Amino acid sequence: MKLGTLSTAKFPGFCPTLAMNLALPLILSLIVLPPRTVPQVPQPSLQVREHMLVSTKWLAGHLTDAAVVILHVARERADYDAGHIPGARFLAVDQITVTHDKVSNELAAAEELKKVFASLGVGDRTQVVLYGERQGLWAARAWFTLDYLGHGDTAALLDGNIEKWRNEKRPLSKDAAPSIKPASFTPRVQPGVLVTLPVVRDLSWQAVNTASPTVVLVDARPPEQYRGEENASDTPRAGHIPGAVSLYWMTALESKEDPQMLPLAELRRLFQSAGIAPGRKMVSYCHSGVQASYAYFMAKYLGFDAALYDGSFQEWSNAGGTQVSMGR
Repeated sequence: MKLGTLSTAKFPGFCPTLAMNLALPLILSLIVLPPRTVPQVPQPSLQVREHMLVSTKWLAGHLTDAAVVILHVARERADYDAGHIPGARFLAVDQITVTHDKVSNELAAAEELKKVFASLGVGDRTQVVLYGERQGLWAARAWFTLDYLGHGDTAALLDGNIEKWRNEKRPLSKDAAPSIKPASFTPRVQPGVLVTLPVVRDLSWQAVNTASPTVVLVDARPPEQYRGEENASDTPRAGHIPGAVSLYWMTALESKEDPQMLPLAELRRLFQSAGIAPGRKMVSYCHSGVQASYAYFMAKYLGFDAALYDGSFQEWSNAGGTQVSMGR
């Protein structure tokens, strides 16, 4: 038999004409019918959590509201004593953070945090408004702490922080802290908002080795630190976690002098440019988990699923067996 010639002797009962008659409709259908279209899977819509930000105007109208507790968050009490929003209570950073295994600014134990917030009069139904030094950076850390304890839905940042309050010539006080009646505060710990080094190691591998990882690792430090051009004394290796993208937390603000959040459309574009899209979770880190708290806050505000690597680059750079990337 020549190549390409069908021998009917080897297939008794085979009829070439009948075979062609059966195949012809199928051939014609492939020619005539349009190609099937693959149905598009709708992207999940994100609901902006507008309650997470309050304006200076709103706060000015609620200074004497018994259901609202205002917290001034700073490292030193001198920052509070120099001038605070009337009625605000002082929350020291070291009341909500600890150093663990030489890694600073780690979350304190839930029971200790419970005592802190209860002593400040924060109850289970209290509306908390947070502001403080460094353009509200420590306030964002306090918000993350409350979210970890299951109270993020009743806490908000002051949009524009105390800088906007001052610029608007609103009243400031140097009075001592008001008399505080302790409240009943119930922690409802959300362990899913925290990730550990082994988990980040896996996420880094996925970010480097898969085309469409489901989680985006975000480095919230200044770009110079991300690229490895600057380094802190407690991080022996400069650079960033492999696979992470740079999203400096201050790029979400109008400016250092006017630390209001960018308009919603600009904020969304900022996240989109970093590859953070609906259906993708964001895990933020920075040097020691503080700047990452602001990135975490922004992601939650926009409706994303988010978590935070509390050990951050301070832990990663010192850990054995971890890789570090330089440049962009």
